[in-house]
Amino acid sequence: MFTAATDQRPQGLRHDWRRDEIEALFARPFNDLLFEAQQVHRRHFDPNAVQVSTLLSIKTGGCPEDCGYCPQSVHHDAPVEPEALLDVEAVVAAARRAKQGGASRFCMGAAWRNPRGRNFERVLEMVERVRGEGLETCMTLGMLEAEQAQRLKQAGLDYYNHNLDTSPEFYGEIISTRTYQERLDTLAHVRQAGINVCCGGIVGMGESRADRASFLRELANQDPHPESVPINQLVRVEGTPLAGAQDLDPFEFVRTIAVARLLMPASHVRLSAGREQMNDELQALCFLAGANSIFYGERLLTTDNPDTDHDRRLFERLGLHPA
Repeated sequence: MFTAATDQRPQGLRHDWRRDEIEALFARPFNDLLFEAQQVHRRHFDPNAVQVSTLLSIKTGGCPEDCGYCPQSVHHDAPVEPEALLDVEAVVAAARRAKQGGASRFCMGAAWRNPRGRNFERVLEMVERVRGEGLETCMTLGMLEAEQAQRLKQAGLDYYNHNLDTSPEFYGEIISTRTYQERLDTLAHVRQAGINVCCGGIVGMGESRADRASFLRELANQDPHPESVPINQLVRVEGTPLAGAQDLDPFEFVRTIAVARLLMPASHVRLSAGREQMNDELQALCFLAGANSIFYGERLLTTDNPDTDHDRRLFERLGLHPA
């Protein structure tokens, strides 16, 4: 059963996509694909508004999972030193700075398999305090049990991020310590608690176009669709198994954004990790293709992000404004 807010979602959205249908969208001429994605985008959103979020790592490194892209895993020899959970006051201070910088949502990420004990109690306090600063709140803490999701909802959490990362078929090439079904179970707990879902994945990890289509199918056939869909481009980090992955064709990345917009017309599609490696022209194409959310600030957990001044200048050049 979903909450009343969920039941107010737009009507007529599909949740029965076949992979061959999605592959056909990917194969469309580039101009036609972007034209249709922009038309769909305009029916649901202000085409020149971009939702702005800031992401803070509240507990860095030492993660027991073996995700092949992640420098925070204890299984990899990446240059990330484990750090303890941040003090609540430090998190609140960072949230205030984010709000002053123009962010409307403050996202907090912890490198855990799942939160436990006193650490979870501190996380609940962070949610309450950050929400008290007038910001939307988002957490990514790993797997959740149903009771934990309920408590996060009671604390005032607006969004929970838990990515599927890639297609079910390719997933085993990237992660062995957590199953795809466990990810789906956490998403179900979040939904049942009445928390908005933030769920996406990473492209450029060596997957095929068919995998990208299958990954988007998993997202688009959720009912309701995730309210926020982060599409990350792999950031290759030395010491991780994917440090030597080949670059993804930039046009293929734009196609992925456009197809996500067509499949999930009313969701925010977030241009997430990898923007530091993108030029302004590629980002502009992503906005044209239907991306309407970004992470704002110079750091995304452990990887770089464009600085806020650069993003402001880019917004000015494109006539965009924060939502």
